[in-house]
Amino acid sequence: MRIEPNNKHKSPYLNKVFIVSLLLVAVIAASSWTYYGVVPTGPYQLVYPANFGNRINVPDDSPTTQQGVYLGRALFYETRLSANNTLSCGSCHKQELAFTDGLAFSKGVDEVATPRNSMSLANLLWTRRFFWDGRAGSLEEQAGIPLTNPHEMGQELTVSAKKLSATNLYPPLFKQVYGDESITGERIVKAIAQFERTLISANSRYDQYLRNAYTPTADELKGMALFNQSPNPEKGIRGANCSHCHGGTKNYMELFHNNGLDSIPKDEGIAALTGLASDRGRFKVPTLRNIALTGPYMHDGRFKTLKEVVDHYSDHIIASASLSTFLRGESNEVNGKALKLTTQEKKQLIAFLNMLTDSSFITDRRFADPHLLAASNKTKTKSK
Repeated sequence: MRIEPNNKHKSPYLNKVFIVSLLLVAVIAASSWTYYGVVPTGPYQLVYPANFGNRINVPDDSPTTQQGVYLGRALFYETRLSANNTLSCGSCHKQELAFTDGLAFSKGVDEVATPRNSMSLANLLWTRRFFWDGRAGSLEEQAGIPLTNPHEMGQELTVSAKKLSATNLYPPLFKQVYGDESITGERIVKAIAQFERTLISANSRYDQYLRNAYTPTADELKGMALFNQSPNPEKGIRGANCSHCHGGTKNYMELFHNNGLDSIPKDEGIAALTGLASDRGRFKVPTLRNIALTGPYMHDGRFKTLKEVVDHYSDHIIASASLSTFLRGESNEVNGKALKLTTQEKKQLIAFLNMLTDSSFITDRRFADPHLLAASNKTKTKSK
């Protein structure tokens, strides 16, 4: 659009003010458009491979919508949801680390370390039990626990709702999603859960191989075979016995196992909920998607590298009364007491595990911090 000068005002000063005002409006419009512009509306299309299956979990009272995901993404990275306004969900679930934080134990608002390692948030759309001990039965319930835990984000949801209500940003966004500007704890966790359901990782080299778009190396193929085979030394079959827990195209099964870390577990795991001695030291099996990015490993982050993990399963399983059955007596040696993979087999297995890294997942702007993106775009606009 061309703007003609007003001939009634011959003053160069007034014309300069007019031009500067237009530039300011343009800058403000550009900076607000980066994320908090026109909110997309309508159903959100959850896209995933057919081999992932359709046994997904979307509650009837919180269907996944574009506006809900938009709000949930903003809340996932919102530091106002913490007691000291410095932490967000994204603080312990960083996109570049497949939504983990690279630490054995995270620290909350009071600088007290969490008792367990931060889990990856990839492919939660298919999950039914959350946390290492499975204590949450929905994404909504899961979201509420770290938000209110005094050693994590440390703030009651009622306080979070009041803080968000005092902003110019959030009331209109909540209205877009829920029909009115009322902000409640229930609405906060529902929106966060909507965003978390979109965190789908399905484009690793392994996925590409499954759709005939990638040819694995010799080591990757051998590692894949070891991963999927149980050892049978009498028949000359060597295996790493991984698929019991991590089989299937998503490399995840909703199981709880004692994987031989300790003879007497310091952390009871799911036994703290069930009260069963047979559940002592049993923890949820984590997904292996992006496993090369999500160390340190195990519920207590005791292993720093994938080599240490593979060494554990190969040579260092510790027997206990609650050790999972499939780990008992499995060996690549006749009458062996341990799995005993060779050095070469360990390298091949790790080569396959690296195939599970999805670089598009950790760089997808749809999952990135919108507040940082907005700030970055604003800075770029000012520098022009």
